[in-house]
Amino acid sequence: MFMRKLALLLVLFSTLAISQQPAHYPIQPVPFTSVAVTDNFWKPRIRTNHEVTIPIAFGHCESTGRIKNFEVAGGMTEGTFCTTYPFDDSDVFKIVEGASYSLQTFPDPELDAYLDSLILKFAMAQEEDGYLYTNRTILGDSGHSWIGTERWQNTHVYSHELYNMGHLFEAAVAHYYATGKRNLLDVAIKAADRIDADFGWDAKVSYPGHQGIEIGLVKLYGATGEERYLELAKFFLDARKDGPEYCQAHLPVTEQTEAVGHAVRATYMYSGMADVAAILNDTAYIKAITRIWEDITWTKIYVTGGIGASGGNEGFAEPYHLPNATAYCETCASIGNIFFNHRLYLLHGDAKYYDVLERILYNAMLSGVSLSGDRFFYPNVLESDGKQERSEWFGCACCPSNISRFIPSVPGYIYAFDDDGIYVNLYMSNDADIIMDDQTIKVTQRTDYPWDGIINISIDPEEEKEFALRLRIPGWSQNMAIDGDLYQFRDESESKCSVSLNEQKIAAWIEKGYVVIDRVWKPGDELILNLPMDIRMLVADERVHADSGLLAFQRGPLVFAAEWADNGGYDVLDFYMDRDPQPSTSYDPDLMNGAQTITIDAYTKNPAQSTTIKLIPYHLWNNRGPGHMRVWIPVK
Repeated sequence: MFMRKLALLLVLFSTLAISQQPAHYPIQPVPFTSVAVTDNFWKPRIRTNHEVTIPIAFGHCESTGRIKNFEVAGGMTEGTFCTTYPFDDSDVFKIVEGASYSLQTFPDPELDAYLDSLILKFAMAQEEDGYLYTNRTILGDSGHSWIGTERWQNTHVYSHELYNMGHLFEAAVAHYYATGKRNLLDVAIKAADRIDADFGWDAKVSYPGHQGIEIGLVKLYGATGEERYLELAKFFLDARKDGPEYCQAHLPVTEQTEAVGHAVRATYMYSGMADVAAILNDTAYIKAITRIWEDITWTKIYVTGGIGASGGNEGFAEPYHLPNATAYCETCASIGNIFFNHRLYLLHGDAKYYDVLERILYNAMLSGVSLSGDRFFYPNVLESDGKQERSEWFGCACCPSNISRFIPSVPGYIYAFDDDGIYVNLYMSNDADIIMDDQTIKVTQRTDYPWDGIINISIDPEEEKEFALRLRIPGWSQNMAIDGDLYQFRDESESKCSVSLNEQKIAAWIEKGYVVIDRVWKPGDELILNLPMDIRMLVADERVHADSGLLAFQRGPLVFAAEWADNGGYDVLDFYMDRDPQPSTSYDPDLMNGAQTITIDAYTKNPAQSTTIKLIPYHLWNNRGPGHMRVWIPVK
């Protein structure tokens, strides 16, 4: 019994190390520290994030003055506030979080020491009573116009004082679990205690205009056991009312039924609600975020998984308004929606949330960073006239810093477990150690996913053990593009997925999107899951006027796009197809480190002639320079 409790504590501790959810959900993710990705798709991207993205992100923070702001605030150097926005501290905190994750995969003494030097600057910049916000510390109460003339005056509008602290708390927990050091955790605790003393029903009643602190407070609660932080997170959620839709403060959170306003703020808030609900079993929160998820997924998400149709509010428009050339689809919003869908899955155990998560992961999120790891998209359009190009950095640099912290955590989304067994949610080659009860179950995947749908899975318990193994059967392999009717496959596919165990095909039932195999597992058991990788044509709900008369193409989890570089110099915006195109596919090992392509007979308008269209995975577009691109292609 002691060993079983010890094993459970180790699992909960390592789950917190993933720093994505508190260890209170009915289903728990297997932390990325227990999963070594070995494939040719994600492994290079995770390494590039460590070797390129994180260093260049820190480099930009140095060159733009973001780090100098801490030095000036801490009296370490002379100067004034160096950057444009009062929330620029948060970029540094997010990159520290990503670097802390990366240290657990790639031990790096030089990076570890650099983080310690940054943390010293954070501690020096922190005021004696715990307040940490370099713009006000440097400029006093006459700082940026957004911050107001005294502390916390404009937290419910634009000051971002609380938003910054949310990212500090997430970074602190990640660093603590990565290194065992308390230097950043102590800074975070001191800041959280200041906020807890200043806010509450018996103190200042306000809420953060940009959500994020709620997630950070729950993680800090998980790391410290201090219930005041959990209570403060719930307070910031419940204090929202009679405010603007832009920051989801127009109604009490439990009365909200639609996704409105700024998409990043929204998904961070919904994720924070899920965290609090999981711990407190708050059914009102759960009902609200489940309704909101339906509103997003049934009426407001792009076929790539991106959210946010409007640049004006960087967020949601009315239902079915999903323009392609002006799509906003902020990279941060894609990451926030991954957080949101993951939490709903951990609450409900339904694969439909992972179907959305996977669509975002392989398309809208991944398009946000170049293959080289040093250029970024802020918006991610679905149609381009050639004016869009990834940038080295942004004045508002939330997206690169978000990418840097998200990519190292991808292995933590592959597996999960509960009292009954193990869930396999994503498919990529990896070696995982999953602790169940008093023993380690080794799970190994070998696959060329997302290019190929054959997944070999080895199950190796230390000794025979009975549990349920649940393999997610993606909706796209069952003629369901996405939950609801916003997008549908135009034609039914007769191809079926299959599962074999130790070379024998098995009949297994599907429950909430999972094939369930409940048995006594023995060392050396081998599974083969075969997911059909047919080319599928997608149509949008007729209320999505932007996609009327157009088709999109998907193979496996990947949405495809036509780009200038593959199409003989023709303007891809002039292409159109017959109503019944016959696409074919092949793998090109020389195309951008290897990629699947789709070829379709088509026509050009100017000059009018027959040709072929070559499509590439959407996430790869703009890696060869700017030019025309489109996801949705007209039919005549």
